[in-house]
Amino acid sequence: MNTHVNSTNQPLSIKEKIGYALGDGAANIAWRGVATFLLIFYTDVFGIAPAVVGVLMLVARSSDGLSDVFMGIVGDRTKSKYGKFRPWILWTAIPLGAILSLLFTTPDLSNEGKVIYAYTTYILFTLIYTANNIPYGALMAVMTGNDKERTSLGSYRMVGAFTGGMIVQGALLYLVATFGNVNPSIQLEQITADSYLVTVSAPNDVPNANIKTKNGIASFQWEDANFEDQSITPSKSFLMEADFEYTFSVTGEENLTQESFSIINQKKGYSTAIYVMSVFLTLFMFITFYTTKERIAPPKRQKTDLGTDFKDLLNNRPWFVLLLIGLLFNIYNSIKQGIVVIYFTHYLNDQLLAASYMIALTIASIGGAMITASLGKKFGKKKLFIYALLFSAIVNALLFFCGTADIVAIFTLGIISEFASAIFPTLFFAMLGDVADYSEYTNGRRATGLVYSAGSFATKFGGGIAAAIIGFVLSAYHYDGLDHTTIEGAIPGIKMLMSWVPALIGVVAAGLMYLYPLNDKFLERINIELNKRRSLEENNSQADVLEEVL
Repeated sequence: MNTHVNSTNQPLSIKEKIGYALGDGAANIAWRGVATFLLIFYTDVFGIAPAVVGVLMLVARSSDGLSDVFMGIVGDRTKSKYGKFRPWILWTAIPLGAILSLLFTTPDLSNEGKVIYAYTTYILFTLIYTANNIPYGALMAVMTGNDKERTSLGSYRMVGAFTGGMIVQGALLYLVATFGNVNPSIQLEQITADSYLVTVSAPNDVPNANIKTKNGIASFQWEDANFEDQSITPSKSFLMEADFEYTFSVTGEENLTQESFSIINQKKGYSTAIYVMSVFLTLFMFITFYTTKERIAPPKRQKTDLGTDFKDLLNNRPWFVLLLIGLLFNIYNSIKQGIVVIYFTHYLNDQLLAASYMIALTIASIGGAMITASLGKKFGKKKLFIYALLFSAIVNALLFFCGTADIVAIFTLGIISEFASAIFPTLFFAMLGDVADYSEYTNGRRATGLVYSAGSFATKFGGGIAAAIIGFVLSAYHYDGLDHTTIEGAIPGIKMLMSWVPALIGVVAAGLMYLYPLNDKFLERINIELNKRRSLEENNSQADVLEEVL
């Protein structure tokens, strides 16, 4: 009698939790890589206007909601010896790595061709990510029936997610610099203590060269008459022809040497760096598949009925509340992530410092995810969610008052805000499992994949809205990543996007959480009742088998 109960509620092994966590590490190599770098890649490297990028991401992710629901339905109806959800992790591992690589590949196309290519690869990315991530998220709910163990598994998952994010956010810019290095010839003539005349050339054509000093502080000005009428400057992207000498003046830094300068082929650097990341993504997905196990199935007497599944979902109030809150906090997170590289590149004038900032925030995120389970036991999931989101938003808003010299303050505020914000995605996915339990408790039916489609929809559609907000705000300030003259005027918008714009959205999300009806006492009652039902069902099943034998 107790065998069935114990099998669904027994503690999960550390090996299985780590294996599951690696899946979100892999997913976040893709998702955080796209959320953090794709916008600046499209605007500053591929040469697409920010408003066009904003519309692209909004359109692609708006239509993606249907694929999320469809994938939830397909997952619930998948039958294989591996279970319902694990097979999709295996089947999509290689396609997800491949489409991520194509997303950061820059074919030589016209402006219209670039937009078509971007739409095609981005939409394919969202579809394949859906086929991978909804089954991955639903897997959490069928690995264990214990809501406390599920919260612990959620903490492991978020540690894996933030580690994957740290890998891509911390290493990508350095990999771009390494793989994109063009080994230029540099001639340096010092004019005054902080001004120089520099001439550079490269042995091969560089279609998207970026030249800067290591500290990123110096200002550049063309000295070649051929470039006087061009809107670009050497500190931004420009076409560099093989063996042609480019001369410009550099001011604002002292003690510069030839080794102080670097010229990077950004197109080659980004593409090669992402290819490397894609290999790790695929390997991590394989590990997740081989180390996890599904233990909970729908009630044996449950008939396949799509209409009933949708009716149950539409009458599931906790699911609706989580869907809306998940959408808002993903807008909050995605704006914060999507503006970081632009903020450090154009406001602080130090792009590589963005990598250090993102690593610091990811370490803080891991800390926040690790303490979520213990804090959840103390405060309850609902209260903890509200407290964490409000605190994170208020602290993040203070970034608006930081100047270019306030590096310590920027890092400190960012770390504190991120530590708190790491708590709510950890809780969100565990709470979706609770919602699936609530549906089974209320209706006697379980559609785990359909319930978890809310998580993927909120993540992707929220990210699309965030990208549109970033694109529209930058366009309102006339930002053009290939035109240095527009950058200074866009600084107020960049600061807003880094601080109070996401904070306002976070406060609204925290307020809506008061509508969520599942508290810890109710969840405990649900868990006890479902264990009784599963035990009775197992006993009835065993009795049926015995009757057939006799």
